[in-house]
Amino acid sequence: MKKGYKALLAEAEAEIQTIPVEQALPLQGTTETVFVDLRDPREIQREGRIPGSFSCPRGMLEFWIDPDSPYAKPIFQEAKRFVFYCASGWRSALAAKTAQDMGLDNVAHVGGGYTAWKTAGGPTEVPPPR
Repeated sequence: MKKGYKALLAEAEAEIQTIPVEQALPLQGTTETVFVDLRDPREIQREGRIPGSFSCPRGMLEFWIDPDSPYAKPIFQEAKRFVFYCASGWRSALAAKTAQDMGLDNVAHVGGGYTAWKTAGGPTEVPPPR
């Protein structure tokens, strides 16, 4: 194996902004910040989510960001700050690096992910079943 997940995470962490959960909490609910939940819809249904977050399964990220993709989502073309999160911060670190590499300017991720958010007492909600 040329490069394992630990090396990929270290590279991503060196190039992206990691926001400690204590600094992420006051960003929730602001109009200039979009929290992007990268977890699988089943995880979100089981564990809840940050209220108002945008759900983008990790496997769709590149397709939803690229404006030339037939799957592009308009939210990623907005002049917002995108704060990615997953369960523990691994997927979100890699996603933030990918988003940054694709040209999103104001990108970060929540260190420790949704687990740290819940531990810190951040607000959560369970979305209605599909």
